[in-house]
Amino acid sequence: MQIRDVRAGDEGRALGELLARVYERLPGFPSPAEQPDYYAMLRDIVRFTERPGTRVLVALDNDGHLLGGVVYFADMAQYGSGGTATRERDASGIRLLGVDPAHRGQGAGKALTLHCIDLARAAGHAQVILHTTGAMKPAWSMYEALGFQRSDDLDFLQQDLAVFGFRLKL
Repeated sequence: MQIRDVRAGDEGRALGELLARVYERLPGFPSPAEQPDYYAMLRDIVRFTERPGTRVLVALDNDGHLLGGVVYFADMAQYGSGGTATRERDASGIRLLGVDPAHRGQGAGKALTLHCIDLARAAGHAQVILHTTGAMKPAWSMYEALGFQRSDDLDFLQQDLAVFGFRLKL
């Protein structure tokens, strides 16, 4: 498996569509009709690369097929979530992790997360912050196995959706 920065164009569009499909299929997660701006953001995921210190990363199998992606923030001011996360200092952030359901269980989500942790360490940051929802409970186990801990101080509501904060001390 290879982890690298997304390429604009077809690959970026494919990642955006993949993420929109993944999130739309999560039981209990808002639909595109309920949160159209959120899904527009997912589909245009490459735009995050315009923010300082922000990278959109993809996981590819050995044949170059797209497995999933994530957005890494070296500057929490660019993180763009609700709540207090954008005020965190000495931290990196992870948002919008998604893996193609046909390729789940192959380690792509973990590899993307570990790559982001490595980037945070290389930046000299003391922590990594991420958010997830109740609809994403399967990912919670992976995050906790990697050392992330729930941080209630980072929680917020996205419209009526409860969003839960996690932090990993490095």
